[in-house]
Amino acid sequence: MSELDSFKRYTITSALPYANGPLHIGHLAGAYIPADIFVRHLRLKKKDVVYICGSDEHGAAITIRAKKEGITPQEIIDKYHTQIKESFAEFGISFDIYHRTSSPVHHDLSQEFFLNLYEKGEFLEKESEQYYDAEYDQFLADRYITGTCPNCGSEGAYGDQCEKCGTSLNPTDLINPKSTLSGNAPVLRTTKHWYLPLDKYQPWLEEWLLEGKKNKWKTNVYGQCSSWLKAGLQPRSMTRDLDWGIDVPLEEAKGKKLYVWLDAPIGYISATKAWAENAGKDWQKYWKKQENEEDNACLIHFIGKDNIVFHCITFPSILHAHGEYVLPQNVPANEFLNLEGDKLSTSRNHAVWLHEYLNEFPGKQDELRYVLTSILPETSDSEFTWKDYQARINNELVAIAGNFVNRVMILMHKYYEGKVSGISNFNNPELHDLIGKQYNEIEEHIETYKFRQALASLMEVARLGNRYLTEKEPWKTFKTDPEATRVVLEDCLLIIAHLGVLAQPFLPSASGKIFSMLGLGKDVFSYDEEIRFEAGHQLGKPELLFEKVEDDVIEAQLKKLADKAQAVVAAAESVAVTPAKENVSYEQFSAMDIRVGTILTAEKVAKTKKLLKLTIDTGIDTRTVVSGIAEYFQPEMIVGKQVSILVNLEPREIKGIMSQGMILMSENSDGKLNFVAPSESTANGSTIR
Repeated sequence: MSELDSFKRYTITSALPYANGPLHIGHLAGAYIPADIFVRHLRLKKKDVVYICGSDEHGAAITIRAKKEGITPQEIIDKYHTQIKESFAEFGISFDIYHRTSSPVHHDLSQEFFLNLYEKGEFLEKESEQYYDAEYDQFLADRYITGTCPNCGSEGAYGDQCEKCGTSLNPTDLINPKSTLSGNAPVLRTTKHWYLPLDKYQPWLEEWLLEGKKNKWKTNVYGQCSSWLKAGLQPRSMTRDLDWGIDVPLEEAKGKKLYVWLDAPIGYISATKAWAENAGKDWQKYWKKQENEEDNACLIHFIGKDNIVFHCITFPSILHAHGEYVLPQNVPANEFLNLEGDKLSTSRNHAVWLHEYLNEFPGKQDELRYVLTSILPETSDSEFTWKDYQARINNELVAIAGNFVNRVMILMHKYYEGKVSGISNFNNPELHDLIGKQYNEIEEHIETYKFRQALASLMEVARLGNRYLTEKEPWKTFKTDPEATRVVLEDCLLIIAHLGVLAQPFLPSASGKIFSMLGLGKDVFSYDEEIRFEAGHQLGKPELLFEKVEDDVIEAQLKKLADKAQAVVAAAESVAVTPAKENVSYEQFSAMDIRVGTILTAEKVAKTKKLLKLTIDTGIDTRTVVSGIAEYFQPEMIVGKQVSILVNLEPREIKGIMSQGMILMSENSDGKLNFVAPSESTANGSTIR
């Protein structure tokens, strides 16, 4: 019996998409397709499931976008909430409710959570100096402050991170900071905030997560959590000085808002409350601890890689501190999906947007579901290409599944006018055992979050049917033994019916089409329902289950991506070139000691996306350098690479690591980095001048 079968009810969540832009295929592969497969599977097992999602509608990024577009934050979230909700519905994602964090029920519940922790004395109250815009009379969130990065010298770095080199920053680290509101230099003023003491919960997290989830959670999820805990947790502010969001429910905190990562996950609970009210259910049974522990719901979060820490450490700590709520049983997060050899990028418009796909490929939802499921980044990054999309549809969906169904249906109509003699069991008992094996495999793979393997087991049913049909060759036996031919074809009809049942979590539209062609009179079949064809049963008309994707369709999509890239380059080139900096003397230039060095080791810096820790042989010594190049280079690929390194740069601590120098990189118009290195092997320590 599966571990999941011990639960009576299930609460399944998909990460709340940020209402600041549309959905792309990376979002689907990260959280929504795996969750939808999982939920549909549980429902086919007749489990009590609620599937929750909604729009995350607070945070500084929304206000920044609203100011840029000259509209209100409410207009931003209304626009994208509607677009995202409609895209999900058209794509067939089976939420019980798609809610929003701007709703009154969510505001009330988030404030209740804050007050619960506040009244228990869980928060630390801290005063600190924070930048303030005197002209706008408000404190500035990190993203409202830009300046020169102290690490790489790039202008336009934000108060929390430099987008160029990836260094994590505090606003006070910036050189020549400016407010994005007024353009003026901000001033430091004292402000107070309420911090969640994650360090206090660390011993509990180590027991619950490191010990309790070892060998139970996916390796990529467990590994990231383990790294954070080993590095040591620090208190994290749960309030912000913002003008958009949920008010902190304290008299002394007027003008302050709850931190979005306090309120966003509570959105799962408020959405459940809203659903339960309409459905006549008790929401507490899906979230709160019950009198008998065996009655607790099974909570599972489906998310992408960038949300792991919040769902596995921060939110469980909040639930633990509150005390009344169940904790996640699992958080099967996926890694990142890349596109055509590059990272998905909303800023560069390098993406396949879901609403555009639905417009350009009408009725092709299952095709995208199939391709994305087959390449899900379950434990490491994966890649979507349009050529692979075409190949998987043409060579697998069309040539294997569609071909099998079509051949059998055509032969049944050709030989028997589509009438069935009456069947409920396989005439060939071996087929019964083989199909049963696929049921078991698919169940095991889905419930251990191995959706790619589950999909492969589904396709094995279609392959089994093709092999059986080819082996029996009923088109050759009809004239001499029409009854034997009927037996073979009716066995094939049962295989098709089971293919339809098993395809429901993965390809819901195609499975419905199968049931329609078989004339079964239902859109959905649970796993334990008997499939029966009464004597004289009339099959529906044969129709193609899937259609081939032609070359011109793929070329059009590749051209579209190329045109987008060209537009980004053109836009960058149209921007005024940054003026040259002031002249420096030869003596000033000569003061820089730049050498040839060789990278000896390279590893990613924990809790960062863009930083690598490098050990470099400079010829004069071996030293450590922290560099923001992880987006473009895998650590193992650059070991042995010769680089140019500024060796007499004043050492600086970055993420707890003392960096002793800077490697020189070139950067093209789209931000891609390349090493500045000698054209041929050069002795380490050679000077560059």
